[in-house]
Amino acid sequence: MEQGKDPMSDTRPGLGKAEGIPLPKSTCNEWDRIQCFQAKSDDLLLCTYPKSGTTWIQEIVDMIQQEGDLEKCQRASVHHRHPFIEWARPFQTLAGVDQADMMPSPRTLKTHLPVQLLPKSFWTANCKFIYMARNPKDCLVSYFHFQRMNKTLPHPGTWEEYLEIFMAGKVAWGSWYNHVKDWWKAKDTYRVLYLFYEDIKKDPKHEIQKIMQFIGKQLDMATLDKIVHHTSFEVMKQNPMVNRANAPLSVMDQSISPFMRKGMVGDWKNHFTVAQNEWFDEDYRKKMSDTDLMFTMEF
Repeated sequence: MEQGKDPMSDTRPGLGKAEGIPLPKSTCNEWDRIQCFQAKSDDLLLCTYPKSGTTWIQEIVDMIQQEGDLEKCQRASVHHRHPFIEWARPFQTLAGVDQADMMPSPRTLKTHLPVQLLPKSFWTANCKFIYMARNPKDCLVSYFHFQRMNKTLPHPGTWEEYLEIFMAGKVAWGSWYNHVKDWWKAKDTYRVLYLFYEDIKKDPKHEIQKIMQFIGKQLDMATLDKIVHHTSFEVMKQNPMVNRANAPLSVMDQSISPFMRKGMVGDWKNHFTVAQNEWFDEDYRKKMSDTDLMFTMEF
C-alpha cells in the first residue's frame, strides 16, 4: 500500500471543479442551482475559508442574535441553524440552497466560496457579510486533520504531501491565498466585516462588540460576558450542538481526530519542520506580495 494512503481512500469521493476552483463533486453537481440562489437584502452571510473558525463565528453570531439565550441557541445543531449554501450530498434530502429557501427572513447563511464563485444575487442584494480569516499555517494543520477524519473529502495523504497540495491550492475551495486576498478587496466595495481568528482569541470581548455593532445589536455587559464564556473553545468543545458529536461515522470519524481539535494559535509549530517552515515562508511572501493583508502566526 502506498505510504500515507488510507485503505478506505478509494471509497472517498474526489474533487470536481467549478470555474477552475476545486470543490466537492456533490457541490459541482448542484452548481447551476447554487449559482441561481436568490439572496435577500436582509441576509447575513458568514464567509470563511475552510478550517478558519467557521463554527466559532456561527456560534458567536447566533448568541448575539438570540441575545445570549442559551436555550434558543440549543434549538438545533449549528449546521442546521445556518444553511451552508453550497452544501450538497448525494444521499441528503435537502441541499443547502433548499434549506435556505425554506428559512424565514432575516436569514443567517454560511459559505466557504471564494468571491468569484459566490451567487451574484448576494452582491446585487447588497447583503451584509462577515468574513473570518485565519493564519495559513494553523489553517493548513487544521484542514489536514479534518481531511483525515472527514470521509466526504479526499484523504490528505502524508503531512509532507498535504503541505504541497495546500500550498498549490489543490484542496477543496481552492487557494487559501486568493480566498483571503479577494475577500479583503471586497470589503472596499461591499458591506464586509473582515475578522481575524487570532484577534478573537486574543481579545474576544472587543471583537464580539465589533460584530454586535455590525449586526446592529445592543447588549449589556453581562450578556456580552456570557457570550464570551459560552463561545470559548473549552465550552464549545463540550456542546453537542456545535461539536458534531452526532455526526454519523460514515461522514466523520472523530476517533481519528476530533471535529473541535485544539482551537489554538501556533499549533503549526508542532507539525512544520524548520525546512518546511522556511519553504512555506518564502512561498507565502511571494503570494502575499500584492496585498497589505497581514496575519499573526503566533502569540
